[in-house]
Amino acid sequence: MSTDDEQADVVVIGGGGAGLAAAVSAAEHGASVLLFEAEQELGGSTQLSAGMLTAAGTSVQAALGVEDTPQRFFQHYLDLNHWQLKPGLVRAFCTQAGAAVEWLIGLGAEIPAKLSHDAHTPGLTRAGVEDVWRGHVPKDQGYGLVQVLGRAARRAGVETVLNTRVERLLVEPGRVAGVVADGIEVRAGAVVVTSGGFARDPALRSRYYPDADAAGEDLFVVAAPGSRGDHFAFGAQVHASITGDGRGLLLPTAYFQRLHHWQSGFPPRSRVLVNAHGRRFMDEDASYAVSSGIISAQDGPVWMVFDDLARRCLPPGYAHWDAEHVRSEADAGRTLRADSLDELAGKMAVPASALQATVDRWNTQLPAGRGDPEFLRHETLAAKGVTEPPDEIATAPFYAARTLPAELVCTHAGLEIDAGAAVLDALGDRVPGLFAAGEAGAGVLGLRYVGGGNAVANAVTMGRIAGRAAAG
Repeated sequence: MSTDDEQADVVVIGGGGAGLAAAVSAAEHGASVLLFEAEQELGGSTQLSAGMLTAAGTSVQAALGVEDTPQRFFQHYLDLNHWQLKPGLVRAFCTQAGAAVEWLIGLGAEIPAKLSHDAHTPGLTRAGVEDVWRGHVPKDQGYGLVQVLGRAARRAGVETVLNTRVERLLVEPGRVAGVVADGIEVRAGAVVVTSGGFARDPALRSRYYPDADAAGEDLFVVAAPGSRGDHFAFGAQVHASITGDGRGLLLPTAYFQRLHHWQSGFPPRSRVLVNAHGRRFMDEDASYAVSSGIISAQDGPVWMVFDDLARRCLPPGYAHWDAEHVRSEADAGRTLRADSLDELAGKMAVPASALQATVDRWNTQLPAGRGDPEFLRHETLAAKGVTEPPDEIATAPFYAARTLPAELVCTHAGLEIDAGAAVLDALGDRVPGLFAAGEAGAGVLGLRYVGGGNAVANAVTMGRIAGRAAAG
């Protein structure tokens, strides 16, 4: 319990998925909790997400006969990240992620034991390039998770202060003793920083994630408005160590997309991605765990090639991948259009013979029901529940849309934490009284985004650990 000069046992800075998980967890362990949220509502980037969590060894997997363990998850996680993360922290995350899913279900989250073929249908889905399915999709997506955690916070007596941005930490000799908000000192036994990432701050992006700048004018940010990097200033007060420099998640998109894909829409199934040599180089439906890296590794621009049948078959109602919008982009000359592949190749500045061979090969393989022997896209499509072969690319006019990693979802640089979510200083020692989680607490999200649900699982899992530790 708080002492006479403390207003709360635990102060949480930020009310997204990590902050709400921390607040509920701390309250469950007997602490009085005061949560500050800079925006006018709770939820942060979690509320804007699909809400999927990647986790292993869960009851949802077991009910579907999926055999999985946290150790298997841990091995895959570090292998994909080239072992450039601290194994102790990653093991704690992989071990506790499944428990966090069970905790959410206990709080009222609905994650049915059903197979799902996308990130929006509740159930278990393929999250990335794992050999077993680990993506747990809740009902009502990220919004639903925030509602569940918000109700749990109210039941637990968490006091929430909205529209209040914490200015700085209250630091006393030997410990963090609270925060300063609206010029008022709020004393606490411990502080948990869960203020999100820095995707909305151009200067911090250039400093800590310059890959985003490479997208130039095509860059668009889907992180919450409060993702302003406040954690760096808090960390500077206590000489905190910063880790995750240069890492984040950029999703590959056509240049004209400007919104989450469930608003922008989805590219046509009958498409090929080609590089500056006119060659196809990847599975076009590869998980964003690896797809952005594959695209970035190409020499020169990458083009998405499709035909007029594919354009006309785009489902209506989306902002960008809509038949009329694509036509208007072509009319404006921004999306390339030509009556023949030879003419299109000239506009793309790629060898016409290579582009023709690429499209001919495509037409005789997947559309003909022969699979995709080079890139195994038929397996990815099957995991998405697609049973019908895609169409040939054969109906003029033909189109080419420049494609690149340009949708900034989350950033990975932040306050270095240990397996107990305690913030570490420049010497690697714990900063007494200070914890962090989510994008603000770095070290779990790494070089490669392991799959859909990596960030939300990190937020909830490490937030839960941070709240429990802060209460202690």
